[in-house]
Amino acid sequence: MATMGTLHNRLHGGLWHVTHPDRFLTILASGGLQVEPEIPNSERWTSSRPEGYSFVRHIGGISLFDFSEFDPDCYEAKYPISNWYDFVPHPRAWGGAVWIEIDREAVSHSLLSADQLRELWDRDGQRNRKRMPEIESAYVGNMPKMAFRSTFLAWQQGREARDINLDDQPAITKLLNEWGTTL
Repeated sequence: MATMGTLHNRLHGGLWHVTHPDRFLTILASGGLQVEPEIPNSERWTSSRPEGYSFVRHIGGISLFDFSEFDPDCYEAKYPISNWYDFVPHPRAWGGAVWIEIDREAVSHSLLSADQLRELWDRDGQRNRKRMPEIESAYVGNMPKMAFRSTFLAWQQGREARDINLDDQPAITKLLNEWGTTL
């Protein structure tokens, strides 16, 4: 992450949700992030069978990256098989991603920190379910759009990163179309 320049500076310290650009307009139209959005299981990062769901999905949550005290080198040394870098700056297969920064204070009532998530994972007997240690947090329930602090679209391995104004639908559509022509 440190080699990504301004993109690193943008993500570092924040609480983020990442989504495919094609899903972003649906998120806005639905009023926010949904625990179970209407997307096929085959397009999710988790198994299509309930017994293989990630831990956050299992508890009815929305997965968030918490980069508040993240040091990529230390993290990789401690958790060499974690795949956080598959998402940053965007999943390779997607060709781009919309990053949604979440206002911590606005979601504090339903936010489980990475430590709280680990404790619940340990207590719940669900250690077979996937989670990213130390950087994955969860918002339990559906998250309203008003909890979004900022958004941007990243593509071309993070060399392109553009802010998204949530109040300007034509500009969002234009930006998503621009991204789409690069695939």
